[in-house]
Amino acid sequence: MNGKLLKQESFEQLVNPGCLISPATIPIHGITQDMVEGKPDITEVLPAFYAFAQDTVLVAHNAAFDMKFLQLQEIHTDLVFNHPVLDTLLLSAVVHPNQESHRLEAIAERFNITVLGRHTALGDALVTAEVLLRLIPLLQAMGITTLRQAREAAQKTFYARLKY
Repeated sequence: MNGKLLKQESFEQLVNPGCLISPATIPIHGITQDMVEGKPDITEVLPAFYAFAQDTVLVAHNAAFDMKFLQLQEIHTDLVFNHPVLDTLLLSAVVHPNQESHRLEAIAERFNITVLGRHTALGDALVTAEVLLRLIPLLQAMGITTLRQAREAAQKTFYARLKY
């Protein structure tokens, strides 16, 4: 909001995936089977997140990946996330086209952003928000000052062609 990250205005909820969590993924995200036991499933959580995100721009790193998961849930929830989306991976490619990596960790390092809780929803969201705050002035310096201009510039990058 106005160039400030409002950390207290966040949405965080573990979801029971309805299947066993692969032991190989636990070291990545730190979520164990015990942590999701008794938690609501996605059909309960997604409507609450949809209400939370109502009338907003969704911001994600590699947003196509996340949006694919939301699209897969449309049939189960009747919720269509047709929000405008800003993708920090694509915006990084706009402002730093010659960088070798646009991974979230690499961008955070370039901007001297501390990464906490990597591969957790809230941790990644907070780092992504900090990255966006650093990208905005760089986009403005390129003459990209509106949401439409940012989305159009992002769609011209190589990474925008990736499909999930």
